[in-house]
Amino acid sequence: MIKEFYKPHIAVYILECILGLCICYTLYKCFPQHQFYWSMISVVLVIAPDGKDSNRLAFDRIKANILGSSVGLSLFLIRIPNLFLICLGVILTIAIAIFLKLNSALRPALAALIIVMIHEEGQNSTWHIAVERMVCVIIGCIIGLLITLAFNAFLISKKQNNKDEK
Repeated sequence: MIKEFYKPHIAVYILECILGLCICYTLYKCFPQHQFYWSMISVVLVIAPDGKDSNRLAFDRIKANILGSSVGLSLFLIRIPNLFLICLGVILTIAIAIFLKLNSALRPALAALIIVMIHEEGQNSTWHIAVERMVCVIIGCIIGLLITLAFNAFLISKKQNNKDEK
């Protein structure tokens, strides 16, 4: 198990996650009136540990996050018991994700759904809260995607430079 941490793609994955968390945490601290803690969850859901398909996985996970948060926002606006709506949201999110061939990104879609739909019982949660959560989820996704693309571009250019030197 210790040997796994010495593999280059694991080190890159750790750096990507730490960088993403630091950026989202900075947003959270700079704008305490907004719910940027949801961005921290989204950023680590988007970043993939495997370098081979990380760009494709990041895009798929962003699509899935947008899907889940959109379903969550749509259902949040319906005022019936929360558990029923969450269960309905799970069914809809899974069905749409399968239709869109986002099977590998179902978990982030479902996480985004729950993030947007959950609200504190007894408090007067409005649609503004659901929209803000959706925006924070998407911001975390975008940060994760940009980090993935930047690291992959750097690694590709580094590999190219190594080839050119040989």
